[in-house]
Order: sequence, then structure tokens, then C-alpha cells
Amino acid sequence: MSDLFDCRDAFVATLLELAETDTRIVSVVNDSVGSSKLGAFGKAHPDRLVNVGIAEQDQVGVAAGLAGGGLIPFVSGAACFLTARAMEQIKVDLAYSQRHVVLCAQSPGVGYGELGPTHQSIEDISWLRAIDHMTIIVPADPVETAAAVRWAASHDGPVYLRVSRMGVPAIHDASYEFVPGRSVTVREGGDVTLVANGTVLWRALAAADLLAADGIEARVLSMASVKPLDSAAIVAAAQETGGIVTLEESLATGGLGGAVAETVVAEHPVPMAMLGFPGFCGTGSSKYLIDKAGMTPEAIADAARGVVARKR
Repeated sequence: MSDLFDCRDAFVATLLELAETDTRIVSVVNDSVGSSKLGAFGKAHPDRLVNVGIAEQDQVGVAAGLAGGGLIPFVSGAACFLTARAMEQIKVDLAYSQRHVVLCAQSPGVGYGELGPTHQSIEDISWLRAIDHMTIIVPADPVETAAAVRWAASHDGPVYLRVSRMGVPAIHDASYEFVPGRSVTVREGGDVTLVANGTVLWRALAAADLLAADGIEARVLSMASVKPLDSAAIVAAAQETGGIVTLEESLATGGLGGAVAETVVAEHPVPMAMLGFPGFCGTGSSKYLIDKAGMTPEAIADAARGVVARKR
């Protein structure tokens, strides 16, 4: 695998770049300056970094108030606490009120794998997909992260943006532009489709290489926009490849897998496999937990072979 990158670096660099020309941009943190890598932002704009302490409900409420006053708050904190503790504020103060607030979910999924299920955030996508007016973005690499931050700064509404700390390879090139509801085909193929995002997209590409050695050409879709979903690309994949495998660093039930399955069953039913965490993951490194959940390139390839077999 190529060099690995921490998407938090792209997040902070882009936020600093935007803040230089847009004085409305502020950061609201929950005693998470270090883990969010926002030290440079605090030094450059000390009057635009609001630290509410370990109080996520207040954090989201304060951000909603700042947005009501014409500012653009980027709320940054550990995904597990930002969502589970402040869900009512996210629902009412942001989504129902349609505030322009960007929730920057740091270390999502099993980014804090060694700290166990209390610090893991595998349910966040499933929870937030059920909330109206919420855009959900799961970038796969630094380029996609930076593009999503730029888009979120210009979008007049609430956004949930996962920012991974796990090292990932660069997949998208400099021409990439994030567009909500639009996926990117990062590999062509006509035998089966792999749909992935976030830290497991590179695993889908590695699985496609393994499948190619068996004569199975897998299409790989980068689906950073979970809500809205690129339904047209999903329907095209079902029609043209006849089978779909989804994988994600979260619960497949209600997450990306659930979103894809809902589209497939309504528009063009085909065999599917949904890879993700089945429930509480236990404790261990991020790699260990993702591998254990059946998302090694080899396991993904096996799931795709199973889908292809069911087509016949």
C-alpha cells in the first residue's frame, strides 16, 4: 500500500484556508483541540475557537446559536460523544431548525478501537440517516476530506462529516470535487459492484485486484455521500453488473449498506452482501477490528464471489 495520510491534517489545513477569507467561520470544540488537531487554528484565530469543555449537548446548542447569529460553526469532537450525547440537539437545534452547522466527527468508527465500544462510533450513520435535512459525508482520503470541508462551508444546512484519524492511502486526484448525491467510479467492471467509502475504500480496490486475478471484473464506487445517496449509480450498478457488495466502517444495518439495499430492493433487486460491523466490536486496534468484521481484501473478494455465484 502507498503512503498513508491522516485526514485530520487535510481537515485543519482546509479550515484554516477558508477561515483566512471568511471571518464567519468558527470552531466549537469539546475540550478536543488536541485530538482534532486544531491547535494551529486556535493560534491563528484565538477569538474564533470556542471551547465549551466536555459538554457535547451545550456544544451543539452553542453552535446552533452562533449559526443563528450569522456565523458558520465547525463543531469538532469525538464522533461517539458528539452523536450519542447530543442527538436531541442535533435533531432539533440543527436539523429541524435547518442551521448551517458542520459536525466534524473526529475518530469515527473504530478509530478509538483500543478504548472499546464506549469510544467507538459505529452507529452514527444509522442514527443520522433517520434525521431529516441532514447531509452525511464519509470521505475516504485527504483530497475527499478537503473537498467535503469546502463544500460544507458553502452549504446552507446541517452537515455530518466523518474525519478519520486512521492512516489511509490517497485515492482521488487533485481534480476531485465533492458533490452531494454523486458517487465516483474509481474502478470499472461489469461482473459485480463494490460500494464503499471512508477508511475501507482502499480495501475494496485491493479486493477488486484479487477478483481480477480470477477473471472477475469488479466495479468500485466511492460513495462518500451517504445522504443524499447516488441512487442512479446504484441502480445502474444493479442493472449492469447484477450484484452488489457494500462495505463500511460502521453498522451495515441502517448505514451505507442499508441505504443501498433500500434502493436496490425498490428499483432493481439483485443479490447483495452487506459488510460492516454486526454489533459491538470488542477491543483492539482499528485494523484488527475491521479485519475481524470480515473486511480484509480477501474476505471482501470472497463475499463478491458469493454474490457472483448467486447471479447464475
